[in-house]
Parts: sequence; C-alpha cells; structure tokens
Amino acid sequence: MASRSADPKGSRNGNGAPPLDAVSLAIIEQLQEDGRRPYAAIGKAVGLSEAAVRQRVQKLLDQGVMQIVAVTDPLTVGFRRQAMVGINAEGDLDPVAEALTAMPEVEYVVMTAGSFDLLAEVVCEDDDQLLDVINKRIRALPGVRSTESFVYLKLKKQTYMWGTR
Repeated sequence: MASRSADPKGSRNGNGAPPLDAVSLAIIEQLQEDGRRPYAAIGKAVGLSEAAVRQRVQKLLDQGVMQIVAVTDPLTVGFRRQAMVGINAEGDLDPVAEALTAMPEVEYVVMTAGSFDLLAEVVCEDDDQLLDVINKRIRALPGVRSTESFVYLKLKKQTYMWGTR
C-alpha cells in the first residue's frame, strides 16, 4: 500500500474533521470498489483486523466522511426525466439552497461561481413532474430570479469512483 497524506500540512479538511490517514483513505477506496466487500477482506488489503476496519468504517460514517448506499440507474427505477437546473438568486443563497435540499426530487445542490449562483440536479418520473418542480416550486422560492434547465437526453456516465486522490 502506497503511503500518502490527505493533507500534508495537517490542517482540517474543510468540514471540521481532522485529516484522514492513509489507512482510512485505503478503506474508503476498498468500499468505493465494492460497497459490500467484507470487513475481513478490507482488513487484509489494508493491514488491519476485521474489528479495526469495522470501527474505522463506523467512525467515517458517524463523521459524515462517507455514506454507503446503493446507486441506481434512474431510468430502471421509473425516473425517466433528469435535468440540471441553473439558478440565479438575489441576496443570501443559503435559504434558497436549504429549500432546494428539502425537495425530494432534488438530488444534488451546489453553490457556484460563474453564470449561475446554484446548480440543482432534479430527478423526476416524467416531464409533467419536472415542469411542476421547476415552475411551481423552484421558481416560486423567495430570492430566485431566474432558472435555466438542462434536460438530460442520455446518461453516458454516472460514477462515484473518484477515489481519495
């Protein structure tokens, strides 16, 4: 296993948690390859006991460093319409971002610099639901000035395997 440091200066990682050591990063990589990999197999790969891996994984989950989830193809589970919605807002962006995160159809929200103040990924069953979410809910939020929608025609790549670079 190659030795590496999550943060060579030893500072915090942006979410207030201490930087991750090489073993925790290796555990994360193991789980990104296969979220159902047994702790014993992970332990063998990273040089820890099964119990130690279990404790580390629980700590990473408790700290919000990672989640272990099933990633689906939205089309195969009945969600035929996806779109990225660019949002321009006035004033404080936090209330708008919080309102977006509360919407069950919104899967992803980021504050950005550039043409839009916020980007929100919306996953819906059909065009009617997408129209309702954008027109009646997102555009109606206090502070929202305008939106621009980018409807997905075909999903070519969806992965969460960026590792722990």
